Amino acid sequence: MKISTKGRYGLTIMIELAKNHGEGPMSLKAIAKENDLSEHYLEQLASPLRNAGLIKSIRGAYGGYVLAKEVKEITAGDIIRVLEGPITIVEGIEDEKPAQQALWLKIRDAIKNVLDNTTLDDLANHDSDEPQDAYMFYI
Repeated sequence: MKISTKGRYGLTIMIELAKNHGEGPMSLKAIAKENDLSEHYLEQLASPLRNAGLIKSIRGAYGGYVLAKEVKEITAGDIIRVLEGPITIVEGIEDEKPAQQALWLKIRDAIKNVLDNTTLDDLANHDSDEPQDAYMFYI
């Protein structure tokens, strides 16, 4: 499974809103500038997040976006599913042999477990600014 920029940047929006939670709306322009991202692209991602009830838009001169729920109630899985769709590892799993089906389901369930047990609170309060070694991201 490969998460696209939709999922990655969507998480970025949500983490920034979580860090700012309770301090009023935050503009996508500020999030884009802080993270060196395209404001236009973030606007495209905000719509499905809003439609899913994860964020709310506030109109006006000091408007922007706020979380629609508490930071501990929104998981990474909620965000990824809205922006990327269902979590799947292999297409056509029903055509695989039982042993292979079992492997793909275990991998899918492990990923779902991590995503569904990681809240925005966890992500917003992650202390380390040090990047992980690149080799850890490849199998």
